[in-house]
Amino acid sequence: MPQQSKRVKQEDVIPDALKHFDSLPDSANVRQPVLKGLLNCSDATVWRRVNDGTLPQPTKLGRMTFWNVGKLRKVLASLQGTAQ
Repeated sequence: MPQQSKRVKQEDVIPDALKHFDSLPDSANVRQPVLKGLLNCSDATVWRRVNDGTLPQPTKLGRMTFWNVGKLRKVLASLQGTAQ
């Protein structure tokens, strides 16, 4: 009986930048899948939080959108401080 290969969905793959987020320098930039993983939320929620000022505005380079790791760390620290 032939062995069937299991398809892996794109959203099931954890980006390396998310796996190693704590070791990234503050000057690094990450894309939206990393941000979604950090916040455990959808694309729509990421943009909703950007629009309401909870998350920093991203940087666009051509058609690609990035968030600065240093800015994200400050926001995450402040969110964690208010949750306690």
